[in-house]
Amino acid sequence: MEFKNPQEELERFRQRLAVAGGFVLVCFALLFIRFVWLQIVQHDYYQTRAEDNRISLVPIVPNRGLIVDRNGVVLARNYSAYTLEITPSRVGDLEKTIDGLATIIEIEAKDRRRFKKLMDESKSFETLPIRTRLSDKEVAKFIAHRYRFPGVEIKARLFRQYPNGAFASHILGYIGRITDRDLEKVEDREADANYRGTDHFGKAGLELHYEFELHGTSGFEKVEVDAGGRAVRTLAHTPPLAGNQLTLTIDAELQRIAEQAFGDRKGALVAIEPASGGILALVAMPNYDPNQFVDGIDTQSWKELNESPDKPMINRAINAAYPPGSTFKPFMAMAALTLGKRTPEQAINDAGGFNFGGHFFRDDKKGGHGRVDMYKSIVQSCNTYYYILANDLGIDNISGFMGQLGLGRRSGVDLPGEAEGVLPSQAWKKKRFRKPEQQKWYAGETISIGIGQGYNAYTPMQMALATATLANNGVVFRPHLVKYVTDTRSGEKRPIETQPAATLPWKQEHIDFVRGAMAGVIKEGTGARAFAGAGYTAGGKTGTAQTFSLRGSDVKTGHLQEKLRDHSWFIAYAPADAPVIAMAILVENGGFGAQAAAPIARLVLDYYLLGKRPNAPAPVDEAAIEGDAE
Repeated sequence: MEFKNPQEELERFRQRLAVAGGFVLVCFALLFIRFVWLQIVQHDYYQTRAEDNRISLVPIVPNRGLIVDRNGVVLARNYSAYTLEITPSRVGDLEKTIDGLATIIEIEAKDRRRFKKLMDESKSFETLPIRTRLSDKEVAKFIAHRYRFPGVEIKARLFRQYPNGAFASHILGYIGRITDRDLEKVEDREADANYRGTDHFGKAGLELHYEFELHGTSGFEKVEVDAGGRAVRTLAHTPPLAGNQLTLTIDAELQRIAEQAFGDRKGALVAIEPASGGILALVAMPNYDPNQFVDGIDTQSWKELNESPDKPMINRAINAAYPPGSTFKPFMAMAALTLGKRTPEQAINDAGGFNFGGHFFRDDKKGGHGRVDMYKSIVQSCNTYYYILANDLGIDNISGFMGQLGLGRRSGVDLPGEAEGVLPSQAWKKKRFRKPEQQKWYAGETISIGIGQGYNAYTPMQMALATATLANNGVVFRPHLVKYVTDTRSGEKRPIETQPAATLPWKQEHIDFVRGAMAGVIKEGTGARAFAGAGYTAGGKTGTAQTFSLRGSDVKTGHLQEKLRDHSWFIAYAPADAPVIAMAILVENGGFGAQAAAPIARLVLDYYLLGKRPNAPAPVDEAAIEGDAE
């Protein structure tokens, strides 16, 4: 039996106690050092972090600026409504959640399609609307069942509204969910901070072109939150500043009458105030309802719009270019006078066409027009006169003169997506084609250019601008839709366009002659039927742009399939002696200019000059099929 040494055991105990005490002291020392580091050295840093966790900055999206016509008629406005929103990242079974919501609040198939499209375009942590514009009853029903749906919430949002539906849609454009591409534009403008919390962005029309005027300045709330992220109280509030208001040059009632005049026909109309360049009406038919895009358009509706054979999303007034037909002839006459290639009295004998290089270019009238001077060439629309004139002028003289009028180049109108069109020249052809044999300009190609055919292709906007320039005695204004922008902060009105862009070196006697001949078109020429009995004087020119060559066939235009029929053109200004309005009208596949386009011009001018309101679309002048000489 072994006895323990008490002294030895006590010594061991003391050693262990000393080690344990030393360990405890070291731990306390470390804790003290850490405490000093956190509470003293890093005090400011962690105080800021704590404050950030306690306080949340919530952006407040501003009201988008209003869009009104020249008389104050509201064309685009805003309203607030409740939306039912889902954060996909916080929802386990999305389909099951939506099905459950549908038992409480009506959710249609189109709502599901739209939500799916938004899912494809958005980030999973964003909240996305499954239903918009909830009634108070629907809001109450959801709140009663809210506990069942984590990741689903009710939000109050601002919505854009176009109170007139499809009216003027190609002018106004629309807004849609903001995308990465939109955010790149925001970054380029260094406006990132101002777009925090913003869900929508202009996608087309004025909504896109003036996005940064219309958006406004975001506000914010400094909110104290608890550990669960719930708001406790508001500490500070900076209100948002609404976007600037756009006041347009458009006359809403004239725009409405012009749209109604087209009926169900496709085409475009641009009416300009010659003395300012302000656009009074801009029609592109068919149009679409921009309200469809505000909530996010569903896939099926988007497919229908894009695949429609009528192409309602194309702004035909500025996005599409067409051969101008005989509406080109007054400008050819002006070129001949200005360049000294013709005098008004010089005449040709039209026997029915022009023979050049072994090819016979037929006149529009069988047997020809006989003796034709410049006045008669415009009034009766004699092709042979302009075949010969084009050959005498040459392609580069024609191109140089027409370029001054804005043909073949963008007008600079304040809308996105404007087409350039085609003003043919030798340089253009070399650039357009790759093969050397295709790049050569042949003299025979110039002949058809003289009557507005061949490679010629211009937008209705360009033709309206050229007509307005002639009506304004050669003084050019950039066409524009916004008259002035009203600054929300100061109330200041900033005019968009006030000075002429150019003054062309034309002689007044030449202008007076060509305008006199265009007045003759209305009095005794190809536009006389459409303007019979008008209580005002006007100048104009009909035009027919071929889409299909009959090659000498006797087939009548009315017997062709619609898509093969000629495009109907008409340019006009009024009153003839002191024009206050100039316009270009195109009716796709409408036939002769006097048949479809001229009657539309008559209705529009009757309202603008006389206040007459039509009660039906413009009639088609069937008699013009046989009687309109182009």
